[in-house]
Amino acid sequence: MFTDSHCHLNFPELQAQLPAVLDAMRLAQVDRAICISTRLEHFDDVHALATGHTKLWATVGVHPDEEDAQEPTLDDLLVRAARPRVVGIGETGLDYYRLNGRSVADMEWQRSRYRTHIEAGRRTDLPLVIHTRSASDDTLSILREAGGFESRAGDGSPVSRGVFHCFTETEAVARAALDLDFYISFSGILTFRNAADLREVARFVPLDRILIETDSPYLAPVPHRGKTNSPAFVPFVAQQLAEIKGLPLHEVAAATSQNADRLFQRLTAHPS
Repeated sequence: MFTDSHCHLNFPELQAQLPAVLDAMRLAQVDRAICISTRLEHFDDVHALATGHTKLWATVGVHPDEEDAQEPTLDDLLVRAARPRVVGIGETGLDYYRLNGRSVADMEWQRSRYRTHIEAGRRTDLPLVIHTRSASDDTLSILREAGGFESRAGDGSPVSRGVFHCFTETEAVARAALDLDFYISFSGILTFRNAADLREVARFVPLDRILIETDSPYLAPVPHRGKTNSPAFVPFVAQQLAEIKGLPLHEVAAATSQNADRLFQRLTAHPS
């Protein structure tokens, strides 16, 4: 019924209790969860989750905040993306929230890493899982520049596609992402009392371009805010979205799962 499009089950808070996490998913009717890679050093753990459990899938990538991580080459990403049950490239993007005394100009290493992921996405025709924080202008401009949109992939490779995950940006940023045919994914933040502006953005985004996620173990939705998050809590995000859209919960569950099928095409190419 529900698809959690972004979680981190290899993180210690969840991996240590994986049988209980999977059982809770079953009880909550969460049929699938995509385990997101944040470091190459941990990719094998992420991939093992996907190959060991029929409800789980994987991506490959290095998070922009992981400054001390092994720097991914294009070949690093391409080789791992070819493995079974890998459905996307990322988590990638830009994060200027904690500059720690540096300037935006000093963050060229992040921009270079992001470009490498964009190229890997085009080479494999896999969707990008994009993280952006305090960096939306650069995130969008580099995506437009490197994504092949102007030439419509005149070099024969696909244009970039993907999702802006855990979306907390403005309607203008959402509109720009939608104009590139990207999806928008909402997390438990959508349920927070102080997220009225974000709920208005969710009202604006068409249902056929929305995914839902937990980003677990972080950002547990109300009424579990402050607890360890898990994929079993993604229905609370769907319920909030249903209230915003004035739709039955089952319609939101079906639509967001269908959207995940369209974006992460390997989910349906090899469903089990």
